[in-house]
Amino acid sequence: MAQMTVLEALNAAMANELQRDPDVVLLGEDVGTEGGIFRTTEGLQLRFGSHRVIDTPLDEKGIAAHAVGMALYGLKPIVEIQFSGFIHDAFEQIMFCASKYRWATGGMYSVPMVVRAPSFGGIRGGFWHSQSPEPYYLHGGGIKVIVPATPRDAYGMMLAAVRDPDPVLILEPVPLYRSLRGEVEDNGIAVELGQAEIVRAGRDLTLLTWGPLRHDCLSVAQALQQERGWDIEVMDLRSLVPYDEDAILASVRKTGRLVIAHEAPISVGFGGEIAAMVQQKAFGYLHCPIERVAPPDLPYGYAGADQFYRPNERRIRAGIARTMEFQI
Repeated sequence: MAQMTVLEALNAAMANELQRDPDVVLLGEDVGTEGGIFRTTEGLQLRFGSHRVIDTPLDEKGIAAHAVGMALYGLKPIVEIQFSGFIHDAFEQIMFCASKYRWATGGMYSVPMVVRAPSFGGIRGGFWHSQSPEPYYLHGGGIKVIVPATPRDAYGMMLAAVRDPDPVLILEPVPLYRSLRGEVEDNGIAVELGQAEIVRAGRDLTLLTWGPLRHDCLSVAQALQQERGWDIEVMDLRSLVPYDEDAILASVRKTGRLVIAHEAPISVGFGGEIAAMVQQKAFGYLHCPIERVAPPDLPYGYAGADQFYRPNERRIRAGIARTMEFQI
């Protein structure tokens, strides 16, 4: 067991898979010589060679297209997109090629590739470097979408993604890369995808989130327990496709209240889909309307706008208060 940052945990997981499986390759802009823009892949080219850790031209569509071809021919590519704000250039290759081959060929071919997309706001990066693009990739089917928010999950979910027979998009939490440290056992054991985590148990309200907001939500829940006596259950969804419907329903049936917080804009955000599912399957357990806390339907602001755009602790508190104090 070692203390690792999220960045170090991702590096350790990729090293494990490169060592374990000779079919695993890593490709992206500056991933080799420079170790990636964030140094997430630092040292991997020196250790495994330039034929396994491959520097590419600045061309997201081309990177994804080459990875699809590699995967169809038996390799297991891990693709790095420097920021998820640049991933849309590769949308066609990811959503109309990688995610569809199994279905188009009746299961004859699959595309076991991983797309790493550094995501989320909070680094004063402006609208090109602060994206939460999950809604675009949840709709088409054929691809898993996961969001680790701790070093342990970054390690275990990366292993699971590389070993999955179908494409997996990992939305990596840039604000937590170096700021969050935790215990990780570099043992090669993957985390099962599709399972949510109860970060904090509670009985009065379910606060559901994913990504870096996990930590903001936990901080708010702990503070409100002290200030208002509200016992809030915090759930980190972790995996968006597939997502843990059973865990969500069990929590809501216990608490009777649901607040969903996410960084993608509110319209067409995945929080709306979860709210619809809960309304359909647990309506009789709800004491009040479901609350969503999310950014407005606007582009992410420039460098100083993080605190005004993404949900902060004040806005999460307000959403919880509206829910707890609701009266018909």
